[in-house]
Amino acid sequence: MYIIIIFILGTIIGSFLNVCIYRIPKKESIAFPSSYCTLCNTSLKWYDLIPILSYLLLKGKCRYCRGYITPQYPIIELLNGIIYTILLFHYGMSLDFIYFSIIISILLIISSIDYYHQIIPDTLLLLLIAITVLYRIAIYYTYDISISLPDSIISSLLSGLLFTIISLISNEGMGGGDIKLIAILSFILGFRKAILNILLSFIIGAVISLLLLICGRKGRKDTIPFAPFINISFFISSLWGESIIFIYLKSII
Repeated sequence: MYIIIIFILGTIIGSFLNVCIYRIPKKESIAFPSSYCTLCNTSLKWYDLIPILSYLLLKGKCRYCRGYITPQYPIIELLNGIIYTILLFHYGMSLDFIYFSIIISILLIISSIDYYHQIIPDTLLLLLIAITVLYRIAIYYTYDISISLPDSIISSLLSGLLFTIISLISNEGMGGGDIKLIAILSFILGFRKAILNILLSFIIGAVISLLLLICGRKGRKDTIPFAPFINISFFISSLWGESIIFIYLKSII
């Protein structure tokens, strides 16, 4: 029962993430006005906003202007629901589950905005920092567990430095937003998993970029946003990082 509730909750929050993805780059309020069709500006009713289901029932069209709705909306809703379900299986109903659910949802917004606009808003990066600080304070006072601050700081500084060097060498092929993002996520992960995160981001980025080139979706001179690769790698590293590192070390010893 919990699984179904969490999945539905994830899709509902996913609907809100879509609002953020559309409005934040336009510097619009994410609270007001209420949801509206981006094609005809008609305010939407509650039954137009049922995650996934409304899109399917309306066959991907606006009820009022019959314009086509981007499939991004059901994709983000479904993806967020699946992510919450995976996190529930991994962490159970815990503080860790709540924290990583919020973090991954923010990263979904960042990935989408970077994909469409090639920017990473500082407000979202600051939100990641604020939530992480609150989380660490909460686990310290709730469970009397402290996470090594020096390890997190060193991890953050080295990752940021590496990406800065890459940016300089590649003539700003790596954006300032990517540098700040990897520094924050490395602080969250700690040194060992941060290394894995960086390696995975380059591997995933190379594979997907190659596929896009082969399929003709991107050209050699086209910009391919890197934040989505960083964030996919973070999701993998945060959940299964220690297991991956253990298997790797065991294979070489």
